[in-house]
Amino acid sequence: MPLIANIVIGLIALLHVYIFVLEMFLWDKPAGLRAFGQTQEAATASKVLAANQGLYNGFLAAGLFWGLSLGAGGMGVKVFFLGCVLLAGLYGAATANRKILFIQAIPAAIGLVLVVLS
Repeated sequence: MPLIANIVIGLIALLHVYIFVLEMFLWDKPAGLRAFGQTQEAATASKVLAANQGLYNGFLAAGLFWGLSLGAGGMGVKVFFLGCVLLAGLYGAATANRKILFIQAIPAAIGLVLVVLS
């Protein structure tokens, strides 16, 4: 079970690296516009806010990778950062876009369950 939990955590961390790149560097580029369904005008106007949001996603990824690097001793770190991802996903689903529930919150919840059961 720990291996499956760590694989899920690794995938969630990689997802947040991808979101980090999209929000920090590609927000107003074609890939970012497609990913977030925005117009060029809206993306240009919100670029600084998106970069800030991307930075937070980068911190979430870093925390998850940190937890993985600690091995069995990283359970608390993994739980903390998965909890952060879950709360961010629930908030994003409630306030921004419901699909965030499926992309971010549910995978984090699954990861939390797997970590606790490990």
